[in-house]
Amino acid sequence: MSSPFLPLAGKTALVTGGSRSIGAAIARKLAADGAAVALTYSASPDRAAAVVAEIETAGGRALAIEADAGNPEAVRAAVARTVATFGGIDILVNNAGVAVNAPIETFRFEDYERMLAVNVTGVFVATQEAVRHMTPGGRIIHIGSSMTRYAAFPTASVYTLTKGAVTGFNRSLVRDLGPRGITVNTVHPGPTDTDMNPADGPVAAIVGPGMAIGRYGQPGEIASVVAFLAGPDAAFVTGADIVADGGLTA
Repeated sequence: MSSPFLPLAGKTALVTGGSRSIGAAIARKLAADGAAVALTYSASPDRAAAVVAEIETAGGRALAIEADAGNPEAVRAAVARTVATFGGIDILVNNAGVAVNAPIETFRFEDYERMLAVNVTGVFVATQEAVRHMTPGGRIIHIGSSMTRYAAFPTASVYTLTKGAVTGFNRSLVRDLGPRGITVNTVHPGPTDTDMNPADGPVAAIVGPGMAIGRYGQPGEIASVVAFLAGPDAAFVTGADIVADGGLTA
């Protein structure tokens, strides 16, 4: 049962790519709202352990699972371990993602395959596995990109292709899961201060002048949008593309 203070009490969440940046912020926020949180990681075990320790120190329950989002069997195993540990799964946040930027004529095919495996296939597999365990009230939340609305700089066409696929998946999946009482939404962050796109990095010099509020976003601000969609107040929100980009694409 939820409460005004812990809207996700009694819920279990799985956050893919939850060891750093936006993913870590989402894991912390969902845990602060009362959910038991499993988070996957691939190359950052120490950071994943630190997120778990922070959640547990605050009185929450958390679990870090090593699982490359581009490996379907690892993703399936992560869902299974989440269910085995916490007794079910109510919220899936498909956050894991990779980005390689290069001109299309020189883009390496192996980089394309890797991005497709993580950003698209990983989302499909995690969703397919998670919904097998979800009951009415379940939540699927994808992390997309404002690049699907406005290509702010060159060399990101393949990354945008993968995030566009997630947007299309989101819109159709609501018809499959709506009758089961499961909502599906996508949050599209704009420029956010992360490891991949720091606020003092090269991309900031290009997109910074277009930010309506004059600054990069913080991971916690994206996490708050995700937490709303995961909670009871968003029960009537499904099939939405929610852009949190500081007005970049306005």
